[in-house]
Amino acid sequence: MSMTALVDKTRTLLEMIKFSHTIFAFPFALMGVVLASLASGAAPGIGQIFWICLAMVGARSGAMGLNRIIDARIDKENPRTAERHIPAGKISRTEAWLFVAVSFAALLLAAWMLNPLCFYLAPVAFFFFVLYAYCKRFTALAHVVLGICLAAAPIGAWIALRGDIGWQVVILGLAVLFWVAGFDIFYALQDLEYDREKGLHSIPSRLGVERSLLLVRAFHGMMVFLLLLLLVGTGLGWIYFLGVVAVSGMLVYEHRLVKPDDLSRLDAAFFNMNGYISVTIFAFTLLDALV
Repeated sequence: MSMTALVDKTRTLLEMIKFSHTIFAFPFALMGVVLASLASGAAPGIGQIFWICLAMVGARSGAMGLNRIIDARIDKENPRTAERHIPAGKISRTEAWLFVAVSFAALLLAAWMLNPLCFYLAPVAFFFFVLYAYCKRFTALAHVVLGICLAAAPIGAWIALRGDIGWQVVILGLAVLFWVAGFDIFYALQDLEYDREKGLHSIPSRLGVERSLLLVRAFHGMMVFLLLLLLVGTGLGWIYFLGVVAVSGMLVYEHRLVKPDDLSRLDAAFFNMNGYISVTIFAFTLLDALV
């Protein structure tokens, strides 16, 4: 394979897993680094940050690739997803499996380099990655399982630096869980009718549009409450508080974009606002810690 072909194939693989969406959870992993540093009173080393970043990228890439493989048949039958890379023939299953293997190998290597607890907990992460990929076949709680997967980002970063689990990062992990579960319910609204027709499970297919939107508001309200709890006993102050206020405003705007009778702006709510939210709260957290 020529270098040009290799670059093109790599680009296609990254498009398959929507690599740009790594920004959703990545800032929260770095926020876990900040909280761990505040708790220990010591800044992380460059090497630790590198391995944490590699673990995050490997975990997210492998999990998304695995999900695309497992859902390929469902994606092919759904008009909205029929042009995804595997059902459309742009990526073969062999190529996808190789990508997943390399991604998870990177995760295991990074976990090994960080500390024994990270390495021993890696199979727990793999379990939830597989569970999420199959969830829609038997439970509407798939959104919550996805939230658990992404909540592992800050918790894993904390464990990487401290070798234990602190209450601060558990609260942050729960905030991420409610945030992710909420915006994944938003995303699932697109497939409400298809899911009902095919017997697939989701909150929207069970509750309908209006009640699903109410549940998302409750989830995102809980996220804000949990973020505010981090003001207690963590060393974070008014700059972080301003970040939570900014995030709250973004969430309100996100919910105004999605209405029961108008889902046309769902992509803007899902892709744009959630990226802004994660980057904003990390930026304010880091600035508060530095100041």
